[in-house]
Amino acid sequence: MPITKSAKKALKKSLKRKERNLVKKQQIKKARKEFNKLLAEAKLEEAKKQLDTLYRLIDKAAKTNLIKKNKASRDKSQLAKKLRSQIKQNAS
Repeated sequence: MPITKSAKKALKKSLKRKERNLVKKQQIKKARKEFNKLLAEAKLEEAKKQLDTLYRLIDKAAKTNLIKKNKASRDKSQLAKKLRSQIKQNAS
C-alpha cells in the first residue's frame, strides 16, 4: 500500500485510468462482435456503418496509447478485408 500522499494520489489515478481503459476495450470488443454478426447475417449496409464506428473507436484507442498504432492499423486492415471478401462473395 502507498504511504506518501503523492503515492496515494498516483494509485487512485491509475485505478481510474485502468477502469476507463477496460471500458474502452470492452466497447471495441462489443463493436467488433456486432460487425462480425452483421457480416454473418449478410447485412452489408449495416456492416459498413458499424465499420465506421469501429474505425473511430480503434483510432481513438490508438491516439490515447490504449493500443499501439500498428495494431490499430492491422485491425482496421483486417476488418476492411473481411468486408470486401463478404461483398465479393455476395456479388457472385
